[in-house]
Amino acid sequence: MTATRLDGQAILKAIKDELRVRVAALAERGVVPGLGTVLVGDDPGSRWYVGAKHKDCAEIGITSIRRDLPAGTGLAEVLSVVRELNDDPACTGFIVQQPTGLDEFAILSAVDPAKDVDGLHPTNLGWLVLGRPAPLPCTPVGCVELLRRYDVPVAGAKVVVVGRGITVGRPLGLILTRRAENATVTLCHTGTRDLASEVRQADIVVAAAGVPGIITGDMVKPGAAVLDVGVSRVDDGSGKGRVAGDVADDVWDVAGYVSPNPGGVGPMTRALLLSNVVEAAERGAP
Repeated sequence: MTATRLDGQAILKAIKDELRVRVAALAERGVVPGLGTVLVGDDPGSRWYVGAKHKDCAEIGITSIRRDLPAGTGLAEVLSVVRELNDDPACTGFIVQQPTGLDEFAILSAVDPAKDVDGLHPTNLGWLVLGRPAPLPCTPVGCVELLRRYDVPVAGAKVVVVGRGITVGRPLGLILTRRAENATVTLCHTGTRDLASEVRQADIVVAAAGVPGIITGDMVKPGAAVLDVGVSRVDDGSGKGRVAGDVADDVWDVAGYVSPNPGGVGPMTRALLLSNVVEAAERGAP
């Protein structure tokens, strides 16, 4: 069996096309969505991610508001920029790109929950637990949307999520068990006893542990859908290293669907960030 590739890049393009229509409708009402970003330091990966987000915005008509701060910027200055964006009516929503090397919880908590397009503010995560509408975390919703776009059955499916992080694993379990998704979720992690036996039962596997190759072909039920969310840097002998996912190559020979890494869930995270920005503008539109 050769698995169907869950192409996040293709779905990102489709979602951009859909969002252009919504942005145009907002423009007719005099509303222009605006994405703000706060970047601290010169980390190449963070700078690339921020640049990609603003490139996406330009392609669909969302205004970019960039606040790039030098390495060594203190917490007080970052919080000042957060307050500025909270008060800026041109900024529909914004993110503080992590890592900053500062108190991430203090920064996240200072963001206006209504402008939290990452969906990770404590208030918004609380609304998720309580089942109330609020901005949702981009990567978990991106995982669900990728499955839907390829008609992978989610309702009634047994899903094993490997990884308990706050950005993917924990909120994904909550999202998948909502009535709209109706999946049954087992949350595993690197401390799970006999991880292989848990994964073998799954119709859908989401690997988000950040451990290269933790999911191998012998652990996967034939025909299952496998999403590779983990990102690690491994030594490839070049001295620079390379980025590796959580899913081993032999999974493609067993699974029915696999998201590549890169090119799978990563673009979906970008797509759902754009969706959150547009939705925030729609909520505030006259």
